[in-house]
Amino acid sequence: MGPLLTLSTFAAVILLVIHGGLCVDIIGGNEVAPHSRPFMVLINNANGEFICGGALIKKNWVLTAAHCNVEGGQVILGAHSRKENEREKQVIRIAKQFRYPRYRSNVKENDIMLLQLKKRARLNKAVQLIPLPTSDYDPKPGTTCTVAGWGQTRNYLRKPSDTLREVNITVISRQICNDKHHYKNNPVITDNMICAGAKNGGKDSCSGDSGGPLRCNNVMRGITAFGKANKCGTADGPGIGF
Repeated sequence: MGPLLTLSTFAAVILLVIHGGLCVDIIGGNEVAPHSRPFMVLINNANGEFICGGALIKKNWVLTAAHCNVEGGQVILGAHSRKENEREKQVIRIAKQFRYPRYRSNVKENDIMLLQLKKRARLNKAVQLIPLPTSDYDPKPGTTCTVAGWGQTRNYLRKPSDTLREVNITVISRQICNDKHHYKNNPVITDNMICAGAKNGGKDSCSGDSGGPLRCNNVMRGITAFGKANKCGTADGPGIGF
């Protein structure tokens, strides 16, 4: 399966993880057991700085968000801590990046990207592929899903988490996400997006969680993409994904 075909099959499930502003990190979640989410990918830029998360979908393919600037960067598989020299880690350079052809940054549409790795991952207990959907089933409002990442844990705390964290969030209808109490159709939450968060706030993704997977019933249903700036975990700014 070619990269663009793979992107096309996933275009309908971009996660619109509702949170404040353009932030993507885990708010109100908990640290997971080390290496218990073996599909999670930590992505560094060309300067070795952590920028985004992702999910391993094939031994040499990672799915992440198109807005992540990964040119010349690398992925780290099997990580729990960003900083520790864990023996489970596999560091692999990124060979090519394939943004979804219809990605539109101005309206935040189709924020999906595939990364081709320079070599195949070694699958083991700490490094595994994430289950992908077999249909374009649209998670219904009220469905409980999870997002994970190494992003910020509080608003205005410009520091990513050292360890992998995860939080349960609930799918919210697009109509509610577009109303005057949420995004006010700016940007428009389209049928390609999934909106999720917590009714009363306090649970969300935030800066640094972009590109990480939204999982419903242990199957990847979306990609963490954006929210309202500096309002992670607020009731009026749930996260958005694809």
